[in-house]
Amino acid sequence: MWARTRGGGDGLGGSIVGYPRDKIYEEVAFIAYHFPWSHDEIMNMEHGDRRLWCEEISKINRKLNRDDQGP
Repeated sequence: MWARTRGGGDGLGGSIVGYPRDKIYEEVAFIAYHFPWSHDEIMNMEHGDRRLWCEEISKINRKLNRDDQGP
């Protein structure tokens, strides 16, 4: 299943047309696991913003994992 275009209610766009729905759910779940944001808050983000948050969370996780392994 593919995602539809979403926007600010004006019908003029928002996220990427044709972005796989499973990838959107993966991004939402990943962000929601780490931050107490609501489903709607995360789903209403632009696709690029969601991807950026996923990248930043991943950086934090990699750093924490390195720190946990010690010197």
